[in-house]
Amino acid sequence: MLSSRIARQARRFSPGTVASIGRGSRSAAQSRTLFTKTPKALPAASTARQWKLLALRQTQARQLSGAPLPRSKSRLLNFAYRTAAWFGSSVVVISGGVVAFFLYDASTYKSDGMHGEVAVSQLALNPRRGGPKNLPIVEACIDDDDTEEMQKQKDKPKLVILGGGWGSVALLKELNPDNYHVTVISPTNYFLFTPMLPSATVGTLELKSLMEPIRRIIHDVKGHFIRASADDVDFSARLVEVSQVDCNGREERFYVPYDKLVIGVGSVTNSHGVKGLENCHFLKDISDARRIRNKIIQNLEVSCLPTTTDEERRRLLSFVVCGGGPTGVEFAAEIFDLLNEDLTLHFPRLLRNEISVHLIQSRDHILNTYDETLSKYAEERFARDQVEVLTNSRVGEVRPDSIVFSQKRDDGAVVTKEIPMGFCLWSTGVSQSDLCQRLAEKLGDTQTNRHALETDTHLRLNGTPLGDVYAIGDCSTVQNNVADHIVSFLRRLAWKQGKDPESLELHFKDWRSVAAQVKKQFPQAVGHLKRLDKLFQEYDKDQSGTLGFGELRELLKQIDSKLTSLPATAQRANQQGQYLAHKFNKLARAQEGLAANDIIEGDLDAAVYKAFEYKHLGSLAYIGNSAVFDFGQGWNMAGGLWAVYAWRSIYFAQSVSFRTRVLMAMDWAKRSMFGRDLSSF
Repeated sequence: MLSSRIARQARRFSPGTVASIGRGSRSAAQSRTLFTKTPKALPAASTARQWKLLALRQTQARQLSGAPLPRSKSRLLNFAYRTAAWFGSSVVVISGGVVAFFLYDASTYKSDGMHGEVAVSQLALNPRRGGPKNLPIVEACIDDDDTEEMQKQKDKPKLVILGGGWGSVALLKELNPDNYHVTVISPTNYFLFTPMLPSATVGTLELKSLMEPIRRIIHDVKGHFIRASADDVDFSARLVEVSQVDCNGREERFYVPYDKLVIGVGSVTNSHGVKGLENCHFLKDISDARRIRNKIIQNLEVSCLPTTTDEERRRLLSFVVCGGGPTGVEFAAEIFDLLNEDLTLHFPRLLRNEISVHLIQSRDHILNTYDETLSKYAEERFARDQVEVLTNSRVGEVRPDSIVFSQKRDDGAVVTKEIPMGFCLWSTGVSQSDLCQRLAEKLGDTQTNRHALETDTHLRLNGTPLGDVYAIGDCSTVQNNVADHIVSFLRRLAWKQGKDPESLELHFKDWRSVAAQVKKQFPQAVGHLKRLDKLFQEYDKDQSGTLGFGELRELLKQIDSKLTSLPATAQRANQQGQYLAHKFNKLARAQEGLAANDIIEGDLDAAVYKAFEYKHLGSLAYIGNSAVFDFGQGWNMAGGLWAVYAWRSIYFAQSVSFRTRVLMAMDWAKRSMFGRDLSSF
């Protein structure tokens, strides 16, 4: 069999073609040298053997060559081969991934218990008593000696942070862990991603997807956590009074000492003196979202009962939102999405015809802090979706089964209306928490704002020892009192000229120097000091070519009137937390040099770091399968589903951890495949 195959191969070859065949195993020159010269003097038998040997070598060379295999002429068969190859490769890759996951999962289980002696300070187990109320003072934590890194931090300056919100978490993420002994005190042991809270009320996102355990975040700075409520602060003794209920229901109180204190306890909902708010729901915490979700599902289920009358069904299915800000608007949009996308699939159709959503706003437009074009776009979108927007309306009373409000008509007349309601969300601004009110009363005249604690531009709490106490987030507001610092701005010039500050006459050069100081101390005033020449001419009333003390005061007061309070948003709190972290890091690095020069008092913050400057990055809101974006200075956009995906992408990127990002992505995928979860718990 083999000999006949060799003979056929030999007949196919001629001296002229041998060279080209031999390229698979040898170079062209070598092939011509070996095979193009026919041995004419050899006998015929020797020639036949040589040709057989040649054919055998060429067959072996063909088998070992890299030339592609012959392909079938059938395209369908080629497609089947390729599909089978891709499918097989995919199965192998997926199987490998599954096996790798289970191997990793198996490595996470621990079978050996970690038992042994643990070093704990006696001062941590038996704290001494002291302070104004003779309470235990937590001078050492029970986990101070757990690791070598924590042992090194025991003697570091004590940084105590009250609250676990946006500002506190931003501070923890940017803080150098080697510089401070960090302790976080908060009544909740998780960070809540508040911008997506309306989505959790209707099941678009699960509640756990918005929560990150605070201990995971603190672990990166080798910090400590105390789950308790801060009730008071003794600024002279540098003690925070803390309370918590133990396992027996008894209230325990103790002190936590600090070297630097950061207050970031957030705010509470502003009631505006309206009666009957106990009949409303609020949306500030994860427990609020859980109660709202259960109430919505309960109303829908009760509406399906055969014993429910038509009037009662319409009342149960009347959803009222008080407040036309981002939270109220997004909640109304989420309610509409739930009713429009999931209700019609799983509940009787009658319910869809009976449902009504009402949005009550005291201003002319909803989203009044956004550009007016975006506000009108949102109102038109709600009108198309049959969400009733009631502007120029103020709520007078919230009853168990209805809400009473007054509305101002276009002709100026005010009429009183009443809407039956089965659910009411109150989202009308923020106010001070009990702790902030207590601190404001203690600090007296230095705190004049009724809604938040006042700080200077370095975020230091007014009325407290300089550099000891800071306040960030919704619980605070930056005081921009430029005119009150006029004497400090003129002090250097007065010293150079040997005059009293109130008798100075400022030339344009001097005015430029004063403006530079204002910009440095009050960064938010930079936008109002762009044309110094025009301001100089405008307030030089007597055309003397100089600014007197009174003229300069009027100029600075005009700047004061244009400076607005910073928005109570997560964006502002996040920037303030990052600012404090960078300042604290720089203060720690400069501490050795300051101590060497015997500089332990004074305005160290201003000497080491710049004042806080808020940079508005834009505002966005979801309005029901569409979204609006306001970037400021006339830049804005709005759109449909593409804007929704952009809105999701922004919040997805801002999520605090990779874990929460994965959970949010999974929830959005579950909603698209299976719909929202309509169960109550």
